[in-house]
Amino acid sequence: MPADYYESLGVSRDVDAATLKKAYRKLAMKYHPDRNDSPEAEVKFKEISEAYEVLSDTEKRQIYDRFGHDGLKGQMGGGFSSAEDIFSQIFDGFFGGGSRRNRRPRGSDYQIEEYITLASCLQEQEREITVPYEKECDNCDGSGAAPGTSPVRCPTCHGQGQVMIDHGIIRMAQTCPTCHGKGSIIKKPCKKCKGEGKIPDERTVKIHVPAGVDNGMRLRVKGKGEAAPPGGDPGDLYVVLRIEDHPTLQREGEALVTDLPIDMITACLGGELTVDGLEGEVKVMIDAGTQPDEVIKVKGQGMPALKSTRRGDLYLRVVVEIPKKLNKIQKTHLEAFRDSK
Repeated sequence: MPADYYESLGVSRDVDAATLKKAYRKLAMKYHPDRNDSPEAEVKFKEISEAYEVLSDTEKRQIYDRFGHDGLKGQMGGGFSSAEDIFSQIFDGFFGGGSRRNRRPRGSDYQIEEYITLASCLQEQEREITVPYEKECDNCDGSGAAPGTSPVRCPTCHGQGQVMIDHGIIRMAQTCPTCHGKGSIIKKPCKKCKGEGKIPDERTVKIHVPAGVDNGMRLRVKGKGEAAPPGGDPGDLYVVLRIEDHPTLQREGEALVTDLPIDMITACLGGELTVDGLEGEVKVMIDAGTQPDEVIKVKGQGMPALKSTRRGDLYLRVVVEIPKKLNKIQKTHLEAFRDSK
């Protein structure tokens, strides 16, 4: 006679959907052929997968509870999934694709933003950032229920997390409105986590920022995302870099662009000026007869190229300042200049 499905999974007959799934996951990791190559393990793996296939299906479970294995004979036709298919369905949320036999459960990825200055992009750097995340509540051990209590099986869906809705001749599964798909409800929530089972926390992570990074670039920090599920790998942390605006300089790729205000005398006669670059003052030679909106290039004073020793240039757009008021002497000199033509 086939083994009792509840005994195969080591659960009680009133088990809710979440506990059922957890029990199957634990046993599947233990007896999966990739982890245990004994003939007995393969038989056990198929046994627990068949048990989970039945007990995780609302209709099949109801039939099994009333009539046992005999009641399921008409249900098992050609539609019963293979043990490998059941295993894949349970672990699809954790495996990143590829062969089913090579998949491992995996934690979720995190993504945060980190703001840095434009000047800091000139050199590679090591930074320490604070990453918010959630950890298991230490007051309720992650159950969400107040200490001394436990979640109870949802009375609406009987622990399945779904309810069947009739639409004329069509029956559809819908997320249980009472437990919201969890299969259980918490009558007395933990005061610390308010029934969520997790509490906010933060940790410090070191990141390497290469020279020449630009706004919106993402840095991947492997293994610093959500903690690993049993037998799996932790998720990754993605840091999106946001470059703060500079008060005078604008970045265009590897180039830096800014206005260069000069008086009309310097524009006419030429001379030497200093402008503020990212690394301090930069000397600029102004040719005689420089025109408004003319662009002066200062080589090597732009942004470094990513993963290269090359550096861009600084471009200065000339803005000739015309005085709005002249004193008597200045006006006399300008009139004399005009008349000398």
